Amino acid sequence: MASFFEDVIRSDSRFNSVKRVADINLLEPVTRSAVSRIVEDAGALGIDLMVFETYRSQARQQELFNQVRRSFGSWESTISDSQLTWSKLLVAKPSWKGDFSFLGRLAHEHGLIWGGDWGDPAVPHTFIDAVHVQRCAVSLQPALFRGSFYPDADYNPYRAARATVAA
Repeated sequence: MASFFEDVIRSDSRFNSVKRVADINLLEPVTRSAVSRIVEDAGALGIDLMVFETYRSQARQQELFNQVRRSFGSWESTISDSQLTWSKLLVAKPSWKGDFSFLGRLAHEHGLIWGGDWGDPAVPHTFIDAVHVQRCAVSLQPALFRGSFYPDADYNPYRAARATVAA
C-alpha cells in the first residue's frame, strides 16, 4: 500500500536535512490543502502569512532537541514521521510575537488543531505554540508516533478527540 511518507517524504533529497524545510508540497495532501486555505483566508483578513516550516527530519528534530536540552536540562524528545501533518505559519516575516488567536479560529474552521489551545481551549496548557497547526488530535499522537494510526482524508481531529475522550 502506498503511503505519502514512503512515496514523497522518504524519497525527497531533504529527508535527512538539518536545515528548516518550508516546502508545502511536503505536507500530506489534506493538511496541505487546509494550510493553503488558511493562508488565503488570512490574506482576505489583511494578514500576510508565510509557511515557515513543514517537514522536519529526525536529524533536525534531534539538533533542535539538543539545543533545548543544553539550555533547559534533560527531557525526552519523540521523533517520528508525524511532521507530515503539521505546519508553522508566521505573519509576513518570521516573528513569534503578537496575537495569533486569528490563526486558532482559521485552523478550527479548516479542521486543523492550533498550538495555542491544542484543540481544547477549556484545558490549561503549559506549552503554547501559537504559530503551529497540525491535523492530528493530541490524544492520537502516540498512535501516530508508533505508526499504528494515520489520518485518512475524512479524518476530523475534533471528532477524533471527542471520541477518544468518550471511550
